[in-house]
Amino acid sequence: MVIPNQSRSARVRPYAITGGRTRSRHPLLLETLISVPDFDQDVRDKLIPEARDIYVLCQVKQSIAEISTRLAMPLGVVRVLVSDLADHGQVQVHPTGHVAGQPDRGLLERVLRGLQTIS
Repeated sequence: MVIPNQSRSARVRPYAITGGRTRSRHPLLLETLISVPDFDQDVRDKLIPEARDIYVLCQVKQSIAEISTRLAMPLGVVRVLVSDLADHGQVQVHPTGHVAGQPDRGLLERVLRGLQTIS
């Protein structure tokens, strides 16, 4: 498990981290998987602390939801930073297998079965 970066004050607002942006340029759903195809220490050293944490964590494929949870970072911030990393070719965004905005019936059925096993 990755521990959130402690080099930045907890008082830093999410909009300061994302430069005021609230939307990503890529359709990043909660289940969208992210990975770092070719980890590069020099790239890591040049990133802001929050993007660096994402870059390091995604050496192993992670979903947007997992990144947010493991780094204790708001989903919106994760989406914007992952989108920035993807724009620079530093992370790979794996297709989710369905059109954004349309429900994935298979995913919904798996969630339903999982919820039924909990009951």
